[in-house]
Amino acid sequence: MRGIRRTLAFLTLFSCVMIAADSVRSLFNKGVKAEARQDYEAAYEFYKAAYNKHPDDLKYRVPYERIRFLAAASKVRRAQKLRELGRMQEALELFQKASEIDPSSDIAIQEVRRTKEMMSQPAGQGKTGPEAAPPTLEPDELHRRLEEAGGPVRLSPLSNVPLQVKMTADSKGIYETIGKIAGINVLFDPDYTSRRLLVDLQGVTLQQALDIVGLESRTFWRPVTPNTIFVAADSQAKRRELEQSVIKTFYLGNVSTPTDLQDVVNTIRTILEVQRIQQIPSQNAIVVRGTPDQLVLAQKMIDDIDKSKPEVIVEVLVAQVRRDKVRQLGIVPPAHAMVSLLGSNTTPATPGGTTPPATGTGAGLNFNTLQHLNSTNYSVTIDSVTAQAIFSDNNTKILQNPQIRAGDGVKASLKIGDRIPVATGSFGTPVGIAGVGNLGVNTQFQYIDVGVNIDLTPHVHPDGEISLKVVLDISSQTGTASLGNITQPIISQRKVDQEIRLRDGEVNLLGGILEEQETANASGAPFLAQIPLLKYLFSNNDKEKHTNEIVFMLVPHIIRGQELSNTNRRTFDVGTGTGIDLRMAEKPTKPDAAKTETAKPVAQPATLTPVSTSSAPVKPAPPVEQPAPGAPTLRLEPSTATPARGSSFGLSVVLSGGQDISTVPLQIVYDPKIMQFITVSTGDFLAKDGQPVALVHRDDPAAGTLQVMAQRSDLKGVSGEGVVFNMIFTAKAPGSGVIRIANPAVKNSQNQVVQFSTTQSAVTIN
Repeated sequence: MRGIRRTLAFLTLFSCVMIAADSVRSLFNKGVKAEARQDYEAAYEFYKAAYNKHPDDLKYRVPYERIRFLAAASKVRRAQKLRELGRMQEALELFQKASEIDPSSDIAIQEVRRTKEMMSQPAGQGKTGPEAAPPTLEPDELHRRLEEAGGPVRLSPLSNVPLQVKMTADSKGIYETIGKIAGINVLFDPDYTSRRLLVDLQGVTLQQALDIVGLESRTFWRPVTPNTIFVAADSQAKRRELEQSVIKTFYLGNVSTPTDLQDVVNTIRTILEVQRIQQIPSQNAIVVRGTPDQLVLAQKMIDDIDKSKPEVIVEVLVAQVRRDKVRQLGIVPPAHAMVSLLGSNTTPATPGGTTPPATGTGAGLNFNTLQHLNSTNYSVTIDSVTAQAIFSDNNTKILQNPQIRAGDGVKASLKIGDRIPVATGSFGTPVGIAGVGNLGVNTQFQYIDVGVNIDLTPHVHPDGEISLKVVLDISSQTGTASLGNITQPIISQRKVDQEIRLRDGEVNLLGGILEEQETANASGAPFLAQIPLLKYLFSNNDKEKHTNEIVFMLVPHIIRGQELSNTNRRTFDVGTGTGIDLRMAEKPTKPDAAKTETAKPVAQPATLTPVSTSSAPVKPAPPVEQPAPGAPTLRLEPSTATPARGSSFGLSVVLSGGQDISTVPLQIVYDPKIMQFITVSTGDFLAKDGQPVALVHRDDPAAGTLQVMAQRSDLKGVSGEGVVFNMIFTAKAPGSGVIRIANPAVKNSQNQVVQFSTTQSAVTIN
């Protein structure tokens, strides 16, 4: 009983050991399978579990240590993708796990710091590119100022609503007039000299108006603050003195040689006329100082040039098929017969009547025996008859299918085979002592690559085709030869050197070599070997046929093409030949639904239309404000209007009680839901003495506001009462509303603001 228990205990212990061994082996095998399918993170977990069970077994330790780097790198890549998607916390956890798996991975530790820094920054300020290096823990004063520094000054976005400008005045006055409409301040260089201009612009934006005035007056302007511009004469000296100067470091990621970096520098310096530019080859960087427009164009050119080169994989197929057939058939008859004379085998009888035994062939011949020759003294030797029936058929296939990957314009080489030494020359050892001959001969050797040698230089065209400069050399050693007491190898060579253009995936047959060799030999008895039936008994026929075919094929595939964006292909306006001035494109104006119904503009103010007899109820117009008696006023006439839907009606802005008035800027506010502005023209008040009047207006139909300004060209004031503006509107929809004057800033000849009271006009559309 005790023995049975001991046996059961032993079996139980043995089973546990075997189960544990199977478990470790199973974990290891799972790790091998996971590594085979490139799931390095799962493979690491399996290898780690197996290693923890048997840490002293190198079979499990080696793959565990080897896979740590790949598993950590896989987690880093997954975490980077999560961070790009904005999932910062998940990315941080993966980065930390990667650093735990492989503590020697500096990239994992760097990404942990970088992710924490990005999470601590305000939303929208995190960086994910190579410039997102974490700042120092305690930045000094220079770094603080650098972080607080701003970029180039830009003018605040101006309205792109079309306006009309018609003025005859000094360029300063035109700049100031447009500046007032745009709501920006205009400063002038002390050395600037004003010129008298005639400007008549229709349907231009404020930005375009400023640019056109600068072109007409040969001036340029630059923003000083978001709402202030500075105007100066357009000359190289003034531009160099007044234009903004900014600096930026550009990092190029696809240049491979200092020559590539120098080409980029030369291009920027030549095209953009940037004089302050420095290359840093150790960092593949360029530091540029210039105007904001120059740096914008430099960025554009670097984006155009600094692109990854296209890459191509070329499948090379070298196929050789050899077939040898050998046949030997026939009977070879004897070709030689020989008769030899032997010594006598008999002697004369003895006196007893007995004959002595033969003494053999060694007795030789003598004259005495010649008289006793018989058949036993002759020996005939005939060759044997040979019958042959042999047939052999050998097939040999050699297939080489290497793949070569190369960048655009970069030569790639593939060599498969041996290097065979070949003597190229010899020289004797110089004589050191008089009377002593050469001490020996030294031979120089050169090694030749024998086998499959391929040189490829691809070029990817924009249409997706590929040009290949191909040198294909197939060689082998076929024997040796003695030259000058030196054994030299005999090398057979098949070479193709050409340039071809193929489509992606197109198969090209570079060259095929077909060799056929056939040999027939016949041997046998003369005459008998030529008789049709007897020749098989008296002759032997040998027939050999050798066929050798070699084919070279190329199949190119584009694995990385040239990526060109719309910005790379666009054409940009960069100003004139004397300076770089990047013209900004105007934003398109949002379409107004109210403009679906068009109305023809009327040259003169339209008469009021009669009240409609329609029975549809219409809300009464709001009461009209009345100005104080005797006070300077700006009023709308008529004070009430009742146009029909779809008709046009006119309003006039009448100024009364004015003294020394030179400029009348104001804002007209209307209801865009029921009415639409058509046009505006000047009245007779400011032009009562015959002086020309400049008119500028800008309509914003979405907001229902009309900015309008009239200014005398000589800036001298007039007094009295009269019409300043005549406006035309179209009735769009039934309803009631008002048209009022807002923000009047009437000025006298001393550029002083004169206070005016305003009125409004009630409009009822039937």
